[in-house]
Amino acid sequence: MNENIIIREITVSDYPLIRGIYEEGIASGNATFEKTAPDWHHWDTHKLPFCRLAAVLNNEIIGWAALSATSTREVYKGVCEESIYISAAGTGKGIGKKLLNTLIEESEKNGVWTLYAAIFPENTASIKLHLSCGFREIGFMEKAGCMNGVWRDTILFERRSKKIGI
Repeated sequence: MNENIIIREITVSDYPLIRGIYEEGIASGNATFEKTAPDWHHWDTHKLPFCRLAAVLNNEIIGWAALSATSTREVYKGVCEESIYISAAGTGKGIGKKLLNTLIEESEKNGVWTLYAAIFPENTASIKLHLSCGFREIGFMEKAGCMNGVWRDTILFERRSKKIGI
């Protein structure tokens, strides 16, 4: 793992770079159902106020991760969907693993007991990353959504905290 990677909180001034990495993921066709990256206001209001992390290497943001609430119901306050994106320039450097492990640690500090992710089956790098960080496959959604006229499946993964809610 690259020891020069710094993980820090995302600031509003980081968002143009965060958005650019998000757009790379969108362009890949295997990272999200989204067609465009949102503006700052939309992103800010749809991500939780904690666990907004940027991976920085050589003073350049090369990845990010954040959490979204899965429900407004109080009983689900500790269950969050995670998003993680690594720039093409950052792949293969251990950034995803460091970023996701830091997200897990920070989520637990904030009372989150379950993280989940819905990943396209074609996104094998993301699947391997999640499995290596303690996620387990919990299901398969056939034709979860239609993207560019093609119905896409997703595989569901979750990581249950061994510290929170046990």
